Amino acid sequence: LPDFLTRRPPPNYIAGLGRGATGFTTRSDIGPAREAAPEPSLVGPSIGVGPTAGPPVGPGGGGGAGKDDDDDERFQDPDNETGLFNTAPYEADDEEADRIYEDVDRKMDERRRVRREAREREELERYRREHPKIQQQFADLKRGLASVSAEEWANLPEVGDMVRRPGSKKKDYVGKYAYAPVTDAVLLGAGAALGLGAGFAGDAARSGLATSIDPRGTATPADGTLTDFVQFGQARDKVLGLKLDQISDSVSGQTTIDPKGYLTDLNSVVNKTDAEISDIKKARQLLRSVTTTNPKHAPGWIAAARLEEVAQKIVAAREIIAKGCEECPKSEDVWLEAARLNNVDNAKIILANAVRHCPQSVKVWLRAVTLESDNKSKKRVLRRALEFIPNSVKIWKAAVSLEEDSEDARILLSRAVECVPLAVELWLAFARLETYENAKKVINRARLAIPTSHEVWLAAARLEEQQGNQNMVDTIIPRAVATLAQKGSSLTRDQWIKEAEQCEKDGFVGTAQAIIKATLGIDVEDEDREDTWMQDAESAVANGAIATARAIYAYALQIFPEKNSIWLQAAYLEKGHGTRESLEDVLQRAVRYCPQAEVLWLMGAKEKWLAGDIAEAKGILKNAFQANPNSEQIWLAAIKLEVETGEYGRAQLLLQSARAKADTERVWMKSAMLERQLGHVEQARALLDQAIPKFPTFAKLYMIKGQVEEDQGNVAGAREAYARGLKVVPSSIPLWLLASRLEERAAQLTRARALLERARMANPREPQLWVEAIRVEARAGQAAASRALVARALQECPTSGSVWAEAILSEPRPLRKARAMDALRRCENDPAVLVAVARLFQSERKTDKARSWFGRAVKVDPDLGDAWAWLLRFETACGDDAARADVVARCVAAEPRHGERWQAVAKDIKNAGKPVEEVLRLVVLSLPATV
Repeated sequence: LPDFLTRRPPPNYIAGLGRGATGFTTRSDIGPAREAAPEPSLVGPSIGVGPTAGPPVGPGGGGGAGKDDDDDERFQDPDNETGLFNTAPYEADDEEADRIYEDVDRKMDERRRVRREAREREELERYRREHPKIQQQFADLKRGLASVSAEEWANLPEVGDMVRRPGSKKKDYVGKYAYAPVTDAVLLGAGAALGLGAGFAGDAARSGLATSIDPRGTATPADGTLTDFVQFGQARDKVLGLKLDQISDSVSGQTTIDPKGYLTDLNSVVNKTDAEISDIKKARQLLRSVTTTNPKHAPGWIAAARLEEVAQKIVAAREIIAKGCEECPKSEDVWLEAARLNNVDNAKIILANAVRHCPQSVKVWLRAVTLESDNKSKKRVLRRALEFIPNSVKIWKAAVSLEEDSEDARILLSRAVECVPLAVELWLAFARLETYENAKKVINRARLAIPTSHEVWLAAARLEEQQGNQNMVDTIIPRAVATLAQKGSSLTRDQWIKEAEQCEKDGFVGTAQAIIKATLGIDVEDEDREDTWMQDAESAVANGAIATARAIYAYALQIFPEKNSIWLQAAYLEKGHGTRESLEDVLQRAVRYCPQAEVLWLMGAKEKWLAGDIAEAKGILKNAFQANPNSEQIWLAAIKLEVETGEYGRAQLLLQSARAKADTERVWMKSAMLERQLGHVEQARALLDQAIPKFPTFAKLYMIKGQVEEDQGNVAGAREAYARGLKVVPSSIPLWLLASRLEERAAQLTRARALLERARMANPREPQLWVEAIRVEARAGQAAASRALVARALQECPTSGSVWAEAILSEPRPLRKARAMDALRRCENDPAVLVAVARLFQSERKTDKARSWFGRAVKVDPDLGDAWAWLLRFETACGDDAARADVVARCVAAEPRHGERWQAVAKDIKNAGKPVEEVLRLVVLSLPATV
């Protein structure tokens, strides 16, 4: 035979596969369908093997093996392949197939879940309808009880025991459930046994309710004894009180049972669930194992005691912690826990034992001090503790704090600094109790004992500042910084600034300024000094350390005296937190170093004007003219000062000079506005005709031109002025609005709509144009068109607060709250949205919430005059005089300049020159009456 016929075929080889034959599998390849029966040699001796062996007896005493096999096949899991394919290998493709089938089953189950749950709910409801509970069956009758009066309820008969129990059952029932009142003989006997007869007899004699009744039941007294029925109830109460007193465990005034409230205390008992009880049992077993295997482990004893305390077994907890004290006598925690679990008297005994085993434990001594009630006993315990622990700072501080006499405290501190020379707090306390000369000596001793402590140096500086020696303070702080740097314990710049802020809070401003002067330049690069110092000043202001911030600005101005920004920040600091004199001083020094800074000149002139010193304000502006001869801002400030004081002739002369020397568009605009304000229409027209060709792109000139023509009733002239301006400056939104409102007032609604449409095409995504279009339709009564524009506006400007405010107020009242929630999600801190939400709360009479939201609006943008007007109107309707005065004062301080209604009122010619308070009240009157 060929050699390959005697070899084993390769795996998965199928004969004739090359010529198209297909393989097949026979039973001999995969084995029998059932596992072979075990061989007799592998089975225990309980199974018979010989010919006399019978079938094995089952647990029930009968039945053979075949029956058991049939039962196994009957209850076999069809998914568990233990028969035909149990010997086949479980490969990766089988696992993947199972996983795929599981995914399919899970997805099919998810698809059917909704229908299955709906079907289950329907079945549950149908079952409840068919099998209602007894409570549901009587629901209608229960509802009828609401109409039952108290008299009818009282007249209802009591339900008696109508069940017949023959024989002894009825006797048992009566003995168990029936109530028999205590007889008089028992009460009298208890009263006599407790010695209460005399008291009852006296009460009876005073009550007048004594009757003559024979105790044996006769109608007439046999021996003349008088029986008082009132004493029965009194005896019952007194007996109960005596029993409570007997079971009360009084410990230093504390009782385990409250005689007056013991019944109500039962309501506070917490019934633990089975799960909690099981957890406590498991924890108790574990902790018992811990304390048994390692009895010297103190935390185990403490945990076991606290577990019993949680389980409300205080006696067991005390026993466990007592064993812990015996096993761990050197552990202070165990002693402290034992003292905590016991009452005061026992705790004192426990801590007395504790100090014998742990005499160096500070906690044990301090805990013993807290158990004493009078200062004398506390002092005795602390002095005893100092004998064992003379170097404990805590015990020394506790002992000193108990001394009422400063001389005794000073003596204690003198001893304390000898025992604990490194305790800075003790040295400082000792110095505070000494006189000035002795305090200097104490601080010098402390400085020698603790050369690396900056607190000692700061205490020396504070001491000198208290004596008014500021020069010594300025000397001590630099020496302290240098000495600490040599010792290697110098603080960082931020730490020194924190110390300065703390000194200022404690009232030592000179020390704080000296610290800033000596340490502000530490570890700062030259190019970063200005930014870093400005940040330090802002941080100090935020922390309330105004003197520290002032010192930082002063030091920065010494280094950078010609920096306008630093002078401006210093001026703002004085304006917000200083006095008028300090602000004037800063501004005078600022203009001396920075004469070209126009804003500093203007601030100085304004402060003088607000103070009522017009002549000084004019003098400042005169000096400003000399330093800045062609400054537009200074010219306009001088003109405004003349106008505010009523010097219109001088203002016209100044404007004429300004047009010649500072030929700017704002100067020409102010000239035209002044002529219009004075009623000189022709002069205003002439100025505008000269200014427009010179500054054709300045939109405000066209606005003033149109307003002048409209005031004269020349609608065509105003329309022409606005049209000329829109051709040159199509990006001016106020110009578009004025043109649209002109057409609306002229009853040309179509032209107004067309102008706004052109404006939106020229300036897309501009909220003011959308808001004006919405209002035009609303004023025309076109609610549907207004809502459509609101929807379009929200698509174009989804983050505009003014658009959202219009959307909120244009909705019907039930839908406004939902629209307000959408607006807050889009633009949470927009003042227009906040005002709209506040108005909604006001309309719902929720005054507290409305006040809060109005306050948020003015806080977010204090420059918005409309928000202040709404707040004042709210306080006028819902607040008091103090609240209204506070709103007006805050508005005057904020000096708002923007707002749709605010600008319309403030820039009106009739309101020119009016103060902020008056403008605010006029804006309030112009607000709409309804939400």
